[in-house]
Amino acid sequence: MGNRQVSHLGSNGGAEPLAFQRWHHFKEAFPPELIRRMIDQDEGEVKSCLDVFGGSGTTALSCQLLGVSSTTIEINPFLVDVIKAKVTKYAADDLAVELDPLLKRAKAKRPDPRKFFDQAPPTFIEPGLNERWVFDASVAMRLAGLLDAIEEIENVEIQRFYRVIVGGILTEVSNVVINGKGRRYRRNWRERPRDASSVLKLFAARAQNAIDDVRSFADRSEVSVKVKSGDARETHPGKRHDLSVFSPPYPNSFDYTDIYNLELWMLGYLNDSEENRKLRKETLSSHVQLQRDFAPPPPGSKQLDDTIDYLKEIRDGLWNPWIPEMVGGYFADLMKVLRNVHRNLKVERRCCIVVGDSRYGGVLVPTAKILAELTESDGWSVHSSEPVRAMRSSAQHGGSADLDETLLILVRDPD
Repeated sequence: MGNRQVSHLGSNGGAEPLAFQRWHHFKEAFPPELIRRMIDQDEGEVKSCLDVFGGSGTTALSCQLLGVSSTTIEINPFLVDVIKAKVTKYAADDLAVELDPLLKRAKAKRPDPRKFFDQAPPTFIEPGLNERWVFDASVAMRLAGLLDAIEEIENVEIQRFYRVIVGGILTEVSNVVINGKGRRYRRNWRERPRDASSVLKLFAARAQNAIDDVRSFADRSEVSVKVKSGDARETHPGKRHDLSVFSPPYPNSFDYTDIYNLELWMLGYLNDSEENRKLRKETLSSHVQLQRDFAPPPPGSKQLDDTIDYLKEIRDGLWNPWIPEMVGGYFADLMKVLRNVHRNLKVERRCCIVVGDSRYGGVLVPTAKILAELTESDGWSVHSSEPVRAMRSSAQHGGSADLDETLLILVRDPD
C-alpha cells in the first residue's frame, strides 16, 4: 500500500494499481487502505477479520499482508478462485517453470471452440446467434487451447492460478465491454475483429506480472486465511472475529453476477441456464433482472417505510414495477447478513460496511440511514456514519454526483 494516493475509501478506481489487483479489473473493489485504516483505528487488538462479500479479495489479501487472520465468504465461484489464487503462498519458481511449457502446449492445440465451449450460451462463440457473438472463432480456439493446456498441469493450485489469469484477459479479447449497465458490444466490432495472436501474448504478459507479484511478496505472514464458498446470509464463518469489513452489492438494480458472465461460462463454472439462474437467485435482492419472490421489508425504519411508499405511488412511472419490492427485499436480505455477522463477531467489536445510495423515479434510497435505523433495534449500536464518495446517478436523473457512498461503522452490543 505504501504512500499511494487514494481519492476516497469507497472505490479503488483511479488509484495507482497495486500488486495482485492488476490480475483482474474489478469495477467495484474498495482500496486496501480501508482495511488498514479499520485495523489501525480499532481500540482493541485485531487478530481476525471477517468479510462476508469477498469480491476481489481485498480484505483477505490485505489482512494477510498485515499479519491478521481472516475468513472470507463469497457466492460467486469464479471470485472464490480469484481470492484463493491471491492468498495462496506459491513458490514463484514453480509457477515460472510451468509457464513456457504451458504456452507451447497451448500454441500447438487446435480444438473446435464450439465443442470445447458447448455449455456456453449460443451467443458466445462465432457464428453466435442472430449474427452476434462475443468471441471470434479464432480467439475462442486460442482460449480453448490455453484452458485445455492448463488442465494438463498436475498441481491444482497452479491450475487455479493460471485459470484466474485467463479470466483476467477474457473481456479484452472479446467483442464486448463491461460498463455500468452490464455488457455491451464494442463500437464497430465486426469491422475491427480481435487479434487471435494477441491471446497468448496477453496471457503470457499477465502471467509474468502475477508471478512477479508472488515473488515480491513471498514473505507474507503465515496467518490463517479461510475462503468459503456460500451465501453471506447463511454460511457460518466458523468462529467469532475481532472485526468485520465488507461492502455488499448496492440496491442499484445492477446484476453483479452478470459482470462475470464471461468468466463464469468460459471457465466452466456454469454448465447450463439452470445453474446460472440458481447462482443469481442466491445473491442479494439488489436487482429486478431476474424474476424472484422478494422478502417483505424488515420493520424498524420509518425512512424505509416512507421510501417504499413513495416508490409504490409512482410505480407506473418506474422502468420496472417491482422496484419497490426489490428495495424492501434488499434490506431484508442485508439484515439477514448482519445477523450472521452479529453471531460471528465478538461483543463490542466493530462491523465496518461501505454502502451506496440509489435513486428511482426521483425517490432517494438512503441506504446508510435506513441501515442505521434498522440495526439499532437488532443488536447493534451505530458508531459512526462517514460519507466517503459522491456517486453519479443514472442519466435519466441528470447524471450528477448526488448519491452518497458511506462508511457505516456498527458496534456489536452485548448479548
